[in-house]
Amino acid sequence: MTEPQIILTPAGEELVVLPRAEYDILLAQAAVSDEDEDDVAMYDLRKPEASALPHEVSAGMLRGDTLLRAIRRWRGVSQIEVARRSGLGQGYLSDLEKKRRTGTEATMERLAAVLDVPADWLK
Repeated sequence: MTEPQIILTPAGEELVVLPRAEYDILLAQAAVSDEDEDDVAMYDLRKPEASALPHEVSAGMLRGDTLLRAIRRWRGVSQIEVARRSGLGQGYLSDLEKKRRTGTEATMERLAAVLDVPADWLK
């Protein structure tokens, strides 16, 4: 990457000059980011209203998180804390998040209660 040139205007504003190829790369990266936001918005619009997920959860899922992990991250709690509150082992919770195991209906209802979300989100 070529070092950008910074020009200071008489008004004190900094202008950055960079090669066209690098500018084009930045534009392409911004378009991908906008596309991700568009995907989240489309996903949110198509979900039935009663079970619509928060934008942050949908975005997490589009980045590759499972639903359970996206909800936990959205709530800002660690696996250890969720495991402690739900009475589950942290390893078991990790397996549920990675879909290596499937929780029973009762387990998923406990997790929904701990994460303060509707139980049907985790079914």
